[in-house]
Amino acid sequence: MPQHPCAYSELIHSRRSVRKYDPEATFDHDAVKRSLELALLSPNSSNMQLWEFHRIISDKKREQLADICMGQNAAKTANELVAFVVTPHKWRGRAKLNAAQIRHAFDGREDATAKRALKYYEKLIPFVYNNDRLGLFGLVRKLLSFFIGIKKPMVREVGRSDLRVCLHKSSSLAAMTFMTAMRAEGYDTCPMEGFDSKRAKALLGLHKDAEITMIISCGKRADDGIYSDRHRVASDEVIMSH
Repeated sequence: MPQHPCAYSELIHSRRSVRKYDPEATFDHDAVKRSLELALLSPNSSNMQLWEFHRIISDKKREQLADICMGQNAAKTANELVAFVVTPHKWRGRAKLNAAQIRHAFDGREDATAKRALKYYEKLIPFVYNNDRLGLFGLVRKLLSFFIGIKKPMVREVGRSDLRVCLHKSSSLAAMTFMTAMRAEGYDTCPMEGFDSKRAKALLGLHKDAEITMIISCGKRADDGIYSDRHRVASDEVIMSH
């Protein structure tokens, strides 16, 4: 049965970015596992799922990563840290996996929808995701997009840097699912972008092409863990109707 809408509203209102956690509070590390399992269900671009979630549980590595996070209290006092990572180098395997799934889903069908879906993962995805170090493939895609776009609507964000943004957006969606799930478990989180990315990658042993979207700290908020009342820009300044 779906929950009453008020329950979700209360959950969102209760989520805060907590800067300091209670060292005396008990912490269930399995709550992180459950929340990450829910994060896997997050929407993501083309269902490529080019992400990894790295849990930092050991005291030693957590202390090292907290130092890499500029010594932020949110990192130093956390019971666990989770790094949300994008993995562009895995695109070939993910594309094959999705194509196989499409073949299974459309088994026995030869209609236009089935052919279009297969073409997407077997032709278009390789065309968009294949990049060279100099960005020449991306430049070719940009030029192609420009000329096609003269006569009809066309996706313009097709360069290497555009793909990077796309992957981080998907990773961020998963991060939000995770933080909401942790709040539902009764715990608090804080998404952090203030860290030394080079040192963090080395500590976690990440692939050279992987990038960290954010590092999220987890724990139970201390009494002084939230610095002030929540402040947001007025809704009529940011919510527009057309």
